[in-house]
Amino acid sequence: MKKIPSFTIDHRRLLRGVYVSRRDVTPAGDILTTFDVRMTEPNRQPALHPRALHAMEHLAATFLRNDPEWMSRVVYWGPMGCCTGNYLIMQGELEPADILPLLRRTFAFIAGFDGEIPGASARDCGNYTYMDLDEARKAAGIYLKEVLENPSPANLCYPE
Repeated sequence: MKKIPSFTIDHRRLLRGVYVSRRDVTPAGDILTTFDVRMTEPNRQPALHPRALHAMEHLAATFLRNDPEWMSRVVYWGPMGCCTGNYLIMQGELEPADILPLLRRTFAFIAGFDGEIPGASARDCGNYTYMDLDEARKAAGIYLKEVLENPSPANLCYPE
């Protein structure tokens, strides 16, 4: 069986950053760009705790779908199974530089969030008690400060 493209990236050299993981064209002709929002260095830094990723998922998905500039182009936000980051799928042929301001706002929102996590109830979520807001805020703040505020080209383009 042929490997999917994301399994051909050398994760031993992958840094924290924002990368174009893939582009797809829908039957209607829309281009969808999937971004790899990599928050930890795979196999070299500790993975994010799933409880933190779950809280982050609720906060980021809510924030992104309410952003006045981008909300109509947000398709999906969700955690990676390896717990080293998240995927963001956007409508359009986009580059990491196009969405950096949006991601900075998103991660600042998460890092400073105080209150009830949107959708964190038995009615709205299948595992609503499985969240860690403090760890989500901490991880978001670190990623914002150390990666998003001043990314290098190596943080925006997959290693060759």
